[in-house]
Amino acid sequence: MQDLRPKTILFCAVLALAIALSVLLRGRRSVHWLFAAFATDIALWYGSQSLAGFFRADLWERVTGVLTVLLPQFAIPLFQNIVPLSGSTPRLARFAAIVGVPVLAVSVSPYHERPFALGAVYTYFFGLLAAALVALARRGQSSPSRAVRDRVRFLVAVGAAATTFSLADFLSYLGVHLPPIGAVLAIVFLFVLAESVTRARLADIYELAGRLLVSTALAFCLAAIFYLFVMVIGGFETMYLNAVLAAIVFLVLFEPLQTEVERRIHQFFFRERYDLETSVAELRNRLAHVLEIEEMSETLMQGLDRSHRVTTAALYMRDQDGDGFDLVGSFGAAVPKRVASLGSRPLLDRLEKQASLSLEEVAREANNSDAAVQAAAEALGALKDSVALAVRGEQEGVVALLFAADDRVREAFAPEEVALLETIAAQIGVVVANSRVYSRMKERDRLAALGSMAAGLAHEVKNPLGAIKGAAQLLEEVGAAADDPAAREFVGIILEEANRLDRVVGSFLDYARPHAGNPIPLDLNAAVRRTVQILSSQITDGAVDVQQDLTEPLPHTRMDPEKFRQVLMNLMQNAIQAMDGRGKITVSTAVRRAARGRIAGADAASIARRSLVDETELVEVSVRDTGPGIAPKVLRNLFIPFFTTKAQGTGLGLAISQAIVQNAGGTIEVHSQPGDGTTFTIVLPAAGDALASPIPDAPLVPAPSV
Repeated sequence: MQDLRPKTILFCAVLALAIALSVLLRGRRSVHWLFAAFATDIALWYGSQSLAGFFRADLWERVTGVLTVLLPQFAIPLFQNIVPLSGSTPRLARFAAIVGVPVLAVSVSPYHERPFALGAVYTYFFGLLAAALVALARRGQSSPSRAVRDRVRFLVAVGAAATTFSLADFLSYLGVHLPPIGAVLAIVFLFVLAESVTRARLADIYELAGRLLVSTALAFCLAAIFYLFVMVIGGFETMYLNAVLAAIVFLVLFEPLQTEVERRIHQFFFRERYDLETSVAELRNRLAHVLEIEEMSETLMQGLDRSHRVTTAALYMRDQDGDGFDLVGSFGAAVPKRVASLGSRPLLDRLEKQASLSLEEVAREANNSDAAVQAAAEALGALKDSVALAVRGEQEGVVALLFAADDRVREAFAPEEVALLETIAAQIGVVVANSRVYSRMKERDRLAALGSMAAGLAHEVKNPLGAIKGAAQLLEEVGAAADDPAAREFVGIILEEANRLDRVVGSFLDYARPHAGNPIPLDLNAAVRRTVQILSSQITDGAVDVQQDLTEPLPHTRMDPEKFRQVLMNLMQNAIQAMDGRGKITVSTAVRRAARGRIAGADAASIARRSLVDETELVEVSVRDTGPGIAPKVLRNLFIPFFTTKAQGTGLGLAISQAIVQNAGGTIEVHSQPGDGTTFTIVLPAAGDALASPIPDAPLVPAPSV
């Protein structure tokens, strides 16, 4: 044991010196120099002890005494610089300097081996180190930052362990020789302290500390097992066999022992982080079984609330026209109902490049480059100091924003904890994608049921309806009710309602069994002119002004001309009705370029069947009116079959139009604000990107743009 100690502490001295040099290579601030002095003193202290053990010379014992006195003189100012507090006075440092002078004199005097001298050095050394650690712990607890408190708590725990075992090392002066555990723990403490000095926020402190403590605990367990089998149970003759048995025992116990030690250490040193990890894991597991946005929002808010680490949270989903993000769920303080893209553009630009952003950190740094981001954060109200997380979709960029805040403390979330929250944002992105797939599946199932109903409807309704209509027309032609005004009125009602019901059934069949017609390369400008000409001939009072703003030249698209005319006619007639027959309608055409494989609102099947290039050339036809606009609640249901705001409407016109355009590989977009009119835009791929075979299995009806 006596031969092992000098070698071990010499090895630790070399490691301490290497750590001191590594810190100086990373920085030259005062805290770096203090740490280098502290680590160098420890290296020389262990080095002199090792040389004293090898050579048994009085000189090295005196050198060890001097280095022992100097060690608290470096430790106290170093600990004060780790957590600087404004207005604090270095009373402990002054006391250490005053006491250190007589103790230093005793350690170099001829009486340095006397019991009273050893006792004075012993009390001075461990008393001041203990006081320094207690002062560090108090300074850490007074910090408003949870990250700083966790860091200091860990440093104090490791430092206390190293000091305690170093205390046992001094028993060698009394003839009691123990393994140099204190030296090993001192190197561990130096390593962790170096990370604290060189990293302002200690980005990896949790993983570092956890692995370090687990590895250290497992190493001690391994040493204990080998010591038991080799030194206690066995002897020199059976050393090899006992070593093999010890290795077998350790291999059997390693995995469960590692799991249990890791769990216990994490619970003891990082309770809040451990609880957050558990809450996040449970929340992600629940989100994996969610398919509806409303259920996802409720599950998310409940999970964050139960974590007891978030006091205010909010989830915003991007609206269909990309103008902003609407609130879908929140808890805690009152938050804005909407995050507008225009006002939050600097924040959104940052989130396009990174997964998360600490708004509190942006405000604290107050750089000129972050001034715009800080201004956008101020508009968020209670969320201005939160962590903003970007939820990304498949090839869509940011589809949602998640904000999480804890207003009880500053710097509520350490970087490792923000990384945990980022996994929740990623899971939300998966839920959003799955919800869209689920919605399309439900739509296909609904349309399949409508198709089955259509066949029966054609037989069960149209045939009797034809007989009723024919009988009524016959009564009208033969003049059976010529002498009875009431009878003539009833016959007219029968014919009118029969015609209306026939149109409803026809529209239902058109929607349930869509047909792409005969798609050909179509000149949209010519088709628009012809449709406007037909519609203008039906407007006789001149109260509606129809204007054309056509882009020349305009690429062709591939679509059946009659189908396109049907869609455009329906949109223009809706505009006339929305304006109560008085106002202005502007029909315009333009060229648009979109990212590969993306037309906003187009169904996935249509996109997949189009040729994919880096940029897709699109053509669009817009119909803008000067009517009262559409309320947001109505806008969300605009393309849902049978939804109508008209007294005599069927609710199928826009649904059929959307299905027709989707069959051609495009979509219909809607932009409307109450009191500011409405614009319907037909977006179609140019002829080079049009579908070769545009008839899908079933049309999809996406939600309109808001």
